Amino acid sequence: MAERKIVVIDAGHGGADPGAKFEGRQEKDDALRLALAVGKILSENGVDVRYTRTDDTYNTPLEKATMANEAGADYFVSIHRNAMPIPGNASGVMSLVFENKGVPAQLANNINEELANTGFANLGIIERPGLVVLRRTEMPAVLVEVGFIDNEADNQLFDDNFDAIAKAIADGILTTIREGEAEQPEYYQIQTGAYRIRSLAEQQMNTLRSQGFPAFIVSEDGLFKVRAGAFRELDNAVRMEQELRRYGYNTFLVRRPAVS
Repeated sequence: MAERKIVVIDAGHGGADPGAKFEGRQEKDDALRLALAVGKILSENGVDVRYTRTDDTYNTPLEKATMANEAGADYFVSIHRNAMPIPGNASGVMSLVFENKGVPAQLANNINEELANTGFANLGIIERPGLVVLRRTEMPAVLVEVGFIDNEADNQLFDDNFDAIAKAIADGILTTIREGEAEQPEYYQIQTGAYRIRSLAEQQMNTLRSQGFPAFIVSEDGLFKVRAGAFRELDNAVRMEQELRRYGYNTFLVRRPAVS
């Protein structure tokens, strides 16, 4: 992957909130076990994984959304089990999104299709704009309902194919990341300085521009970074870097996605 993505995995419910229950089985336990398994696979594939919980604790939906926002997450996936008022009346997986379009829909569809390959019926994508974890997150967010906890056949499938189910969710996320990277080609910039004081960065930028270089300032990591150029081809970036060095600048190449 060109850039290490941050994915927040949320195990639904927790603590005093058990979620759906059926014959002694609790949604919060299934969700946590699956969330940790999905996260492990993602980590092994180079993803920076964060969890809203790793034990039997409770956070409000708003707190979970805030965690993801403060982490600067690229994706948010909340894992749940479903249930019906009358047990045994439904079977399958579905994914909930704020709005069925864009990257959230793409992520939901990829996860659903992978889960269908494990034996679950694919019940599709459902819009749920009222859910806080979908409405208040600032990145593509999906809530996955992994089978019905009140359906014995779904529970059997969940237990017997647990590893394949965890891999299916992880694969759906990884596919979405790869598709996003394919749509966001990289380009190269040449950095000539980094300052804590903006006026110093502006001074260097203006000097570069007077010398004919397409200079600009990027505010990043608490610093004002002076850069020149934005090239799709590495060879072109290297040529400009060589020219900058002839003018006495200390430089290095920065690789960025073309669309943030």
